Formats: sequence, structure tokens, C-alpha cells
Amino acid sequence: MPLFVVLSLSLIFSVLPRDCMAQDHFLPRKCTYQVQTWNVHEKRSVLASKVEHPYSELSPEEIDPETGCSVCSEDQDLISIPQLPSFSICYKLAPRVRAVLKDLAGKGAPIGTIIGYHVIKSRGVVDNKGNRTGFSNHSFGTAIDINPEQNGLYDNCISFGPDCRLSRGGEWRPGAPGALDKNNDIVTLFKQARFQWGGEIAGKQKDFMHFSLTGY
Repeated sequence: MPLFVVLSLSLIFSVLPRDCMAQDHFLPRKCTYQVQTWNVHEKRSVLASKVEHPYSELSPEEIDPETGCSVCSEDQDLISIPQLPSFSICYKLAPRVRAVLKDLAGKGAPIGTIIGYHVIKSRGVVDNKGNRTGFSNHSFGTAIDINPEQNGLYDNCISFGPDCRLSRGGEWRPGAPGALDKNNDIVTLFKQARFQWGGEIAGKQKDFMHFSLTGY
């Protein structure tokens, strides 16, 4: 191989992040995504819009500090497994998630709904119009929700009991078909893959459908 080709290739790979090289993910030229904003007064998503700009101009808020995954659709990988619904998740987590779900599909786990990459500002400070200002973990493709119809999000719920208030999804009934609990195969395998389950997070929320690296 000519020397100038070797030098050129060395230069290209020297400026690529290690994770990108390891997973054959080269930085795209542009970043595009559809975003919504959660309004705490109206209790619904508002202000839907499309964002597009050069990938090189990503702002700090558009990048997950935990993983380096971004809100860009170009950073997301489609997970498509027979017998399970398809969804997208950040390419850095995709191999791990795909392996878990293939195992669960082989076991016949009752999975009817999976929500992964979904760009929404539903965290952080609330502005004077009642809009959240921070991206959720789903926005970076670093979280998934499984069977939200049977595994709701509750607030006022330091430990699960009658005082917990269901704020999204369906009522959680441990042991029911599709419901998740700490002894469930779905929860067990995702925890083994270093995800945390939202049903065990500390604080006033319990998110029984939710898995992420932080639990939130």
C-alpha cells in the first residue's frame, strides 16, 4: 500500500472517537431529530418541531454525558427481532439490548410494546410557560420502556402502596401477564446487562416500564 494512503488512513482513525471505531459508526455530516416538549400544566406534549444542523455543531445539551449518545436520529440503531416490536436505540447500547431481547424472545417473554428512542424535553427546570427544558434519557436512545400498558409511572411513591399516584401508563399489578417485577426474567436479564430498572429507583417516582443506565 502506498505510504501516503497509510498516512491518510492513520490520520482519519486518529481523530475518530474510540467507541465509533469499535462499532463501525462514523460521524455523520448532519444531525436531525423531531422533538416535543412536556408541559406540566397541560400534562401533555407540546411544541413539536424538527431540528436539523451540522453534526459538528452539537450543543452540550444534545449529548448524553453518561454515554456520549446524542439526540440525533443518525446515532440511533434499529432493533428488529422476530416476534417483538421494532424500535430504535443508540448504537452504543444496541448490541447489549439486542442480545438481551433475543434471549427473552427465545424464552417467550410476554413483550407487547417497546419504546426506545423518542426525543422529548421532559426533565429539568420548568420555564414560565410550564414547559420542561431538559432532554429525557429516551431522547438520547439510552432508555427503553417495556409494556407500559401494564407497568405505569407513579409519583408520590417512595415505596409502592395505596398513596402512589398513577401518572402515565397502566396500573401495575405484579404477577399479571406482561407486568414486570424484580423476579421477572425481563428485569433480571436487563439488570445483568447493567441496566437499572425504574421500579427500584430512589425517590418519589416509580417507573415500572423503564430501563436505563441510571434507572431514570
